[in-house]
Order: sequence, then structure tokens, then C-alpha cells
Amino acid sequence: MIGVYDAAGDTFHPPAGGRLEGALAVPGDKSISHRALLMAALADGTSHIFGLSDGEDVASSAAAIEALGAEVHAPLGLRGEVTVNAGALRPAASAIHVGNSGTSIRLLAGLAAGQPFTTTLTGDASILRRPMNRVSRPLRQMGARIAGPYDADSAPLEIRGGSLEGIVYSPPVASAQVKGALLLAGLFASGETVVIESTPTRPHTEEMLAAFGADVRVEADRVSVRASAPAPFEFVVPGDPSSAAFWAVAAAVIPGSDVLLPGLYLGPARNGFIRVLQRMGARIEATSDGLLRCRYGDLRGVTVPAAEIPSLIDEIPILAVAAALGEGTTAFEGAGELRHKESDRLSTLRAALATLGADVEVTGDTLEVRGPARLRPASVSSAGDHRIAMAACVALLAADGHGGSIAGWRSVETSYPGFLSDLNALWKA
Repeated sequence: MIGVYDAAGDTFHPPAGGRLEGALAVPGDKSISHRALLMAALADGTSHIFGLSDGEDVASSAAAIEALGAEVHAPLGLRGEVTVNAGALRPAASAIHVGNSGTSIRLLAGLAAGQPFTTTLTGDASILRRPMNRVSRPLRQMGARIAGPYDADSAPLEIRGGSLEGIVYSPPVASAQVKGALLLAGLFASGETVVIESTPTRPHTEEMLAAFGADVRVEADRVSVRASAPAPFEFVVPGDPSSAAFWAVAAAVIPGSDVLLPGLYLGPARNGFIRVLQRMGARIEATSDGLLRCRYGDLRGVTVPAAEIPSLIDEIPILAVAAALGEGTTAFEGAGELRHKESDRLSTLRAALATLGADVEVTGDTLEVRGPARLRPASVSSAGDHRIAMAACVALLAADGHGGSIAGWRSVETSYPGFLSDLNALWKA
């Protein structure tokens, strides 16, 4: 294995003095994987899903639908064929624990709101700190009774569902999770449930519901659903662009690198990181069938306006690494939502990159990175945040000299447990 992982200390020491070369199929898209499982649980019959993300977050969604009465069979693991047998859901025997998965808890809140029984949703310490009124408030407007700390702005959430009525709702914060929760609840509501977005977010929920036979309409910034149910389906989860972004940036900043990433989902709400890298001058090419080729080249600073942030919110940590190694200043504007992730990502990212020698500043909701930096090996804390850990790994791969480590590496298990194996496959010393 390339690099050294100290399991006792939960610390990874990346290699140095090499390049990335070759082709790599990244895991299935995490956002799509969550939704595929929940929709299979709502379909009356047997669904077959191939290539799910094998991270702990998606495993939490699989365990949640099992707790609600669906049967999940995954003899080869989540990245193999997963069979879901479902019918009428039933109350869970105890609180459903989603681990570290914000997507799980918010989407499950919408599903639970439509059920004629009580469901309790909880999670780890990070989940208990994350804002939940963005879903509890509109679900209450639909008729769900939701109790929880701080007037249901924090988990655990106790949701008494059923007897919902459709509403027209404009989320104050651009969030595909909120949209997804309301559309899932709308499958059980009388009348029409409408979500109007001022800023487009990931369209996975509406695309998949439509593909699986639910009554969904998309008109410009307006998504609506009426009471209906997905039909049982067969579905192949495309590759995760958020996982691919780490390798794309690594190839762009490590001399001699050339990486092919096939089979990705590259819809307009998920390819924002590619557009930013292209504006930065990266040698990156995308094809209509989801193939990405990334090669080393010189980068320059750019401005990423707030309107672009929803299409690349998860990729900002790794884009900040690219910015640190580019010429000039890169500003990520309107990135305040990063404060509500697995960590306060604005603060954690600033601290991690500064430790490695980058010039980083956070002013309000703007993250500013000034390059080019000569990154140095150092010990970095991930603060238990998987995307900070993987971004720090790429930064250390590109750093001058040997040494350096990332504490809290186990957090990567939540989204990309095969990251080190894939690094091993691509790394050429």
C-alpha cells in the first residue's frame, strides 16, 4: 500500500515524490445512492440497484430502510447488486441512527412524514449539531408533527407522519436535501407539493422519481409532485463526481500526472468543479458519456460567485488546494453553507491549508486563497471531516519534500472507503 496508515493513531502518512497515472472507476454517486435506496423502499415489489456508494453514509440509509421494513440483500457489498424487497413500511423498533449522514436524516425526514406512524431519527455528534429546521419547518406546514431540541432545529427528531397536504415552498437556503425531503413527503400528500428554487440544486430526486414512474413535473425553477409511488426498478448508479474531483485536482497539480475517470454523473448541477478548473486553466476534458481526463498544467486564480456554489459545494475543499497552487487569488463567495457540514468546513479548511503553508483567509462567507504557495509537509487535523482529510492528502501529495500526516483519517470511511486502494492503483513513484 502506498503511504502508511496508523490505525491505532488514526493517522495517514501520504507518499511523496511521484505522480498519478492511469484509469480509475470511482465509487457510485453518494447522493444518488441514498435516493435509490429510499425510492426502492417506497416501491411495491423488488428493485435491483447496481454500483451503490460503499461508504458508511449510504450504509446508514440501507440500514434505515431495513429498520422500516424493507428487505435489503447485498451479498457482494453495496457496490455489487443490491436487491430491495419492499411493500408497506412499518414502524422501526427503535430510533433510526444515521451515523454521520446529513443526507440520510433529511431525506428520511421527508419519507417518515408520509408514514402513518411515529419515527425517531438521530445520529452522531456531528448530526446533533446540524440544522434541521430547514426540513422540519416545511414538513410541519404539510401537516407532520415533529418534535426535537430547539423546536426541532436539532436531532433527534420525532416525526409523527400521515395526513399531509401539499404546499408551495421556496427554500430560503439552496438545498437538494430539503427539496428531496419535500418531494418524498409529497408522494403521500393530498394535492400538489411544489418546490420553487431561486438557485438550482442537484436534480437527482426529481430525475429519479420521474424515471421510476412517480407523478413529477419540472418547469424551469419549479418542481412539483402529486401522490404516487415509484414502481420497482433496475438502476445503475453512475460514478460520483465529488469523489472524482480529488483525482482531477491531484492530476492537475502533481507534475507528470494523467488520469482518466470514466462513467461519471456530470449533469449541470454536479459539474461545477469542472467549469471552475477549466477557468483556472486546468488541462481537463469531459465527454458527454461521463469520461473525464485530467492532466498536469499551470493554474491561475479565479472568482467563484455565490450562484455557482450549490453546484460545487462538496468540492470546495479540494478546489481550494488547486487554488493554493495556482497563480493569483481565488475567491469562493457565498460559501457560508460550509459551516454546517461534518465540521465548520470554512474554519477547518482554512486551518488545514494554513498549516501546509497556504495563504488563506475567511471573511464572512467568502473563502479567499492566494497562490502560488509552496506547500510544506506538516501534520494536519481533518476535524473528523472526510472531505478535509482527502483534500489534505492531495495537498501533501503535491507538497515539497517528504513527511506530513492527516489525523482523523477514518472519517474517509463515510464516503470513500476505497480511497487509499485507488491511490495505490494510480500512484507511480
